[in-house]
Amino acid sequence: MSDFSPLAVPVAPDTPEACGFVPCEGGVCAASGISAAGVSAGFRRNPERLDLALVTAEEPCVAAATFTTNRFCAAPVTVSRAHVADGRARAVVLNSGNANAATGEPGLACAERACERVAAELGCAAEDVLVCSTGVIGVPLPWEPYEAGVPAAVAALAPSAAGAHDAACAVMTTDTVPKEVSIAGEVPQVGGGTVTVHVGGFVKGSGMIQPNMATMLAVLATDAPLTAEAAREALRAAVGQSFNKVTVDSDTSTNDTCILLATGVAGGEKIDLSHPAYPVVAAAVRAACVELARKIAADGEGSTKLVTVTVTGAATDEDADTVARAIANSPLVKTAIFGHDANWGRVAAAAGKCGVPFDQYAVDIDFLGVPVCRAGLTVPMDEEDMLRRFEAPEIPITVNLGMGEASTRVWTCDLTHDYVTINGDYRT
Repeated sequence: MSDFSPLAVPVAPDTPEACGFVPCEGGVCAASGISAAGVSAGFRRNPERLDLALVTAEEPCVAAATFTTNRFCAAPVTVSRAHVADGRARAVVLNSGNANAATGEPGLACAERACERVAAELGCAAEDVLVCSTGVIGVPLPWEPYEAGVPAAVAALAPSAAGAHDAACAVMTTDTVPKEVSIAGEVPQVGGGTVTVHVGGFVKGSGMIQPNMATMLAVLATDAPLTAEAAREALRAAVGQSFNKVTVDSDTSTNDTCILLATGVAGGEKIDLSHPAYPVVAAAVRAACVELARKIAADGEGSTKLVTVTVTGAATDEDADTVARAIANSPLVKTAIFGHDANWGRVAAAAGKCGVPFDQYAVDIDFLGVPVCRAGLTVPMDEEDMLRRFEAPEIPITVNLGMGEASTRVWTCDLTHDYVTINGDYRT
């Protein structure tokens, strides 16, 4: 073992406890005023798999969303972007098994018609319904599953953990587990006292993961009385430090959508950007997103390890992010982790190739919490000890560039034989 101490890692306030929130039950339905359901509508060949999710508010409420920047964006992205422009929504309908991407005017018509079908069942305007799809690209999305599935989903709606769980299961594609979060905490009021606020949600995503806006498909809800501007800013900031810090395979989906509904049912004063409760609620939304983002990386296609790459000492935030992504996306780094090989030279090479200027003799690297490089030179390590450390479910890699004060954190996973198998057989 070396005589060097492990690098200090800046701790961001991105856990529920850090912002005064604690885990609670309910998933997306933890937020008062939210109901959810998941049913088998026939989008998939397997009738045992849930494939249509519906999340609703009791009435149109504040809504915000972020969407993929992929120029091959799917029809539901186009429709939902237009519908949420007014900062309001009543429901979100999501299907798995078919992305409704690269489907032209028929795809747009199907997405609009899905909103109309949900609106007719709920008694609201079609513009108050948002629509999401995930699955195979370039295949026409059939209408028939909506015709029978939407009424079934409306009938199954429940403001319960069970309804939330079914919705989370219905959007899964290559995901191996549903991914949910729900937290609760007290937020201050200008007039004194506090109000209990909940934040909950679910996400799907396992492959084609390197978002550049949000995540694959995510629905979040809070009962905090946020204004539309506050909801947009809270979601934008949360996405930037959570879903936009995840990479499984460096590919950005055509369908990425992240939606936040704010029902206001918790009561209390309206929370705008200047309200003292805003930073607390925004931190809670971020904490929920970070937890979901980590679950995406941990469930990366074929993965066996969650990998956390932390870069500190960068000259700028952009430099920190570029270096962190270069390391997180390196096939050589990812395969070394799969092989339980603490080959820090691959980390150094990935950092050095990405175009960010730094002095190699100022760089320090820790692998699995163990100093392996100081001032650009190797630090002897105990290989047997490193093998034992690889038994942990999360593998930390920390790099200090020695160039400034900026830092970031990116989540990824290892690269395994199963990733190739899953994606080689995806359509066949």
